[in-house]
Amino acid sequence: MKKITITSFIFIFCLASFELFAAESSIPLDKAPVDIKDNASLQRGAESFVNYCLTCHGANFMRYNRHRDIGFTNEQILDKLVHTGQKVGDLMQSAMRKKEGEEWFGVVPPDLSVIARSRGADWLYSYLRAFYRDESTATGWNNLVFDRAAMPHVLYQLQGEQKLIVKTSDKGEQKTLSLDKPGKLTTAEFDKFVGDLVNYLVYLGEPHANSRIDLGIKVMIFLLVMLILAYALKREYWRDIH
Repeated sequence: MKKITITSFIFIFCLASFELFAAESSIPLDKAPVDIKDNASLQRGAESFVNYCLTCHGANFMRYNRHRDIGFTNEQILDKLVHTGQKVGDLMQSAMRKKEGEEWFGVVPPDLSVIARSRGADWLYSYLRAFYRDESTATGWNNLVFDRAAMPHVLYQLQGEQKLIVKTSDKGEQKTLSLDKPGKLTTAEFDKFVGDLVNYLVYLGEPHANSRIDLGIKVMIFLLVMLILAYALKREYWRDIH
């Protein structure tokens, strides 16, 4: 039996990943309203993340004190984001243990530090708004974007309950969702809520993005100024020759 080379393994892995992505991309994705310079949105998203996500999912690459970059003070961080007695400088770790996650959901809930970079903002925005009732699953919920997702619909009290509508035509099956039982928020309010949460997840994946962008703009301006000065100096040196 021939040994599988590293190149072959990488090719097989990439091919499998592509097939998985292609299977999940059959549902059109909605555009996520991402603006990582909007601190108000990021602050709302951070509070939503702590209240609805951090119980099961961790963000082990993020420290609470990094939220000072989006306008929080240490006092606000402790008041709005830290609910488990942790310190401002601690990592954002989940309260759930891996063993508990496996027992309850059949799989350990993933860390969300870089989920937006892995899945994409549009995928997350569509996924979080695409849960519907399905009594055939263990949780009683299913998802139009990610079929048979192990995650229950933790935001159902806000969104309400949706039902799946399947229509068959010459083009095949068309699956859509319809609101069956309204929640605490209207559809527009829930979309804004999820938009803020996804915006925060994008920020979470790269907290230094704004600083990097600002630095990049300054470097480009510096290089442009230096180019102008270098061109002027070149003309001065070669003036008598030409």
